[in-house]
Amino acid sequence: MSMHPLALCVGIVLLGGSASMSYADDRIPAEAKVAEGDRVDLHSFSKPNQVRVEHVRLFLTVDFAKKELRGEAALRYKREATAPRNAPLVLDTRDLTIEAVMTDGDPHLDNRLSYTLGKADPILGAPLTIAIERDSGEVIIRYRTSPKASALQWLDAPRTAGRKHPFLFSQSQAIHARSWIPCQDSPGVRVTYDAEIRVPDGLGAVMAADRVRQQGNVTTFKMDKPIPSYLIALAVGDLVFRPIGKRTGVWAEPSVVDKAAYEFADTEKMVEAAEKRFGPYRWGRYDILVLPPSFPFGGMENPKLTFATPTVLAGDRSLVALIAHELAHSWSGNQVTGATWRDFWLNEGFTTYLENRIIEDLYGKDRATMEAVLGKQELREELAKFAPRDEILHVDLKGRDPDEGMTRVPYEKGALLLKRLEDTVGRDKFDAFLKGYFDHFAFKSLTTDDFTRYLRAELFPKGPEPVDLHAWIHNPGLPDDAPEPKSERFAAIDKLAATWSDGKVMARDLRAADWSTLEWLHFLRALPAKVAPEKMRELDNAYNLTDRGNSEIASQWLLLAIRNGYTGSDARLDDFLTSIGRRKFLMPLYTELSRTPAGKERARAIYKKARPFYHPIAVESVDKLLGVGG
Repeated sequence: MSMHPLALCVGIVLLGGSASMSYADDRIPAEAKVAEGDRVDLHSFSKPNQVRVEHVRLFLTVDFAKKELRGEAALRYKREATAPRNAPLVLDTRDLTIEAVMTDGDPHLDNRLSYTLGKADPILGAPLTIAIERDSGEVIIRYRTSPKASALQWLDAPRTAGRKHPFLFSQSQAIHARSWIPCQDSPGVRVTYDAEIRVPDGLGAVMAADRVRQQGNVTTFKMDKPIPSYLIALAVGDLVFRPIGKRTGVWAEPSVVDKAAYEFADTEKMVEAAEKRFGPYRWGRYDILVLPPSFPFGGMENPKLTFATPTVLAGDRSLVALIAHELAHSWSGNQVTGATWRDFWLNEGFTTYLENRIIEDLYGKDRATMEAVLGKQELREELAKFAPRDEILHVDLKGRDPDEGMTRVPYEKGALLLKRLEDTVGRDKFDAFLKGYFDHFAFKSLTTDDFTRYLRAELFPKGPEPVDLHAWIHNPGLPDDAPEPKSERFAAIDKLAATWSDGKVMARDLRAADWSTLEWLHFLRALPAKVAPEKMRELDNAYNLTDRGNSEIASQWLLLAIRNGYTGSDARLDDFLTSIGRRKFLMPLYTELSRTPAGKERARAIYKKARPFYHPIAVESVDKLLGVGG
């Protein structure tokens, strides 16, 4: 997901347990100091080993004119038996206006509680500390969000597909939920929730939860499975639904929904394939919401309702690996969650591995292998640029924004570790291990140490372990025993790329008109760093790469065009960057433009037009890259 270094500052959430850690650091806010020996999440002020939130009730009104959510959050809490008698309830907030904090007593009596809102930190936001007398109960917080809430994007009608109605969507990962809900914003804290969402006339609301009922402008939702706060999600707009299976369907704007239903027609088959391999799907329904193109990520695995970018609507179902990935999160990440952002690889490494297995079952080993080859290529490219500390699975994020850990490393290096384990013990045994793992830790959050202890007990109980887990998890780079996927089709593509680059064949002789998306991506990446503009034009004229509707191919081609000064794609580049907000595409293109003074000037000119369209997460990243913004 997003990566944007910010000022050094940390906070801590206590998860309980016995791991011995010390994070003595003068930069830690006073409200976040903890005793040595606690297991901690550096990115939350809350102290759930003292007072833990168990359930959240939201009553929110969506106001597009003011670009704010306002209403109440009622949080049911429980003070732990080992906590001090006067231990307060501590919550995370960011840019929230707190109007009142109350108990759940008689509304006719004075039931307001004493609270303090701490000093705002540039990364963590501000701690909300509430004095509570009872060991269990409910606190009700009346509040409103800021128009600049980091999780929320408010789109005016012209920025949507239909151009008639405004749109709102949330993106809470990693620590953005606190910008629209006062909560214990740590993946180690799981809550159930329900919500009543009031929207303007003509609009509908969806959430990552069961849709209970709709009465007029108010829709009620319920999530009865405990989830971390970053998985609470909301979207409001002109939305319609199309079923695509007995428990699967698509939400989107009217002009997009049929195209999305066609693109994602295999979703039900994906659920069935994943269940066969990894155990039951425990969430009831699996639906997909296609968002406006400003969504900063490819997809977000919000339970029951994946949020997806429209850039995967290629028209040929060639980019549905993204849906396989987000679906796989229903087991790894949502059902079993890394307890802190250091443990992010437990979410994404597992999910990338599961994604590839689903693709193999549905579309064959050749396609799965090509996906794996491209993934490892991307990993190697990133490792070549990283400092050693960022090449580690169990990455140290002390003093850093958790978004800095959202690189290809937890995804691809994590998946390669699991493939190494599969190769070592055999697929059947490893599949049985995965089923047991997802069952044993269902709806729990665990640390990397929890995982390695469980793995050793289940797969290598007698030792010694044939895979050096410590080297894989705690050392930089890739171990020598990392799997090396090989594709015969890609090997043939490599030869074609070389012969065309050397001028031995013309572009039309490549016979590439029927190449798959994966083959085109590999071909473009296999070309030399420098390609003469006239060669670029020859390739473009033969295969119309500049005007490709496939966003993955278009992005890779535009990157090559910038690098080689090919002006035939200039207009498409402007259009691409001002109509798509997905960070995966934005950051490489803006980075390549910025390598020359003229290019950077052009990048800033394009960004000036595009910036109001981008989500706050993307804005923060591009601002820093181009040295602009607030």
